[in-house]
Amino acid sequence: MEDYMSDSVNPFESPETIAVPEKPLISQGNLTENMLVYLKGASPWLRFIGILGFIGSAVTALWGIIVMLFVPSINQFWYQIPGTEGFNASFGAMFGGTVGILCIIGGVVFFIPSLFIYRFGERTSSYLRSGVDRDLELALKNNKALWKYLGILCIIEIAFIPLMIIGGIIIAVVTVFT
Repeated sequence: MEDYMSDSVNPFESPETIAVPEKPLISQGNLTENMLVYLKGASPWLRFIGILGFIGSAVTALWGIIVMLFVPSINQFWYQIPGTEGFNASFGAMFGGTVGILCIIGGVVFFIPSLFIYRFGERTSSYLRSGVDRDLELALKNNKALWKYLGILCIIEIAFIPLMIIGGIIIAVVTVFT
């Protein structure tokens, strides 16, 4: 009990760490068995998610094209919706065109990460078959590109939030006072 009260031992002192200089990464040329098992398990799922992304992107862009093709029909039926008497025909065209363009842009924007995911899975699978380090390098390059792209996309979306808030306030003020 007296040891805890002495000046030489402090139970609340943070542990000492040994400073080790940082070494550059050197390729060892091999992966552990667990690493290979994890890569083998992830590869088919990466390719599957990539293919689903391709399909989703294509359907989204196709939906945008269909909406834009039917903008004249939207104008024709716009006046049949109760409560739209105050809107002119250009509002229907503007609405249809905006939705169509946003769908096409969304399809293109989400095609790119699907491509990176698919390539990551494909190159990982290729590495597992061949053992060539270049395939693993290309897989990791696509993984890095995926996360960089998604990070930039998030920054862009965050930048639009203040603009949407300001636009919403302006629309609300104009709507209330007109």
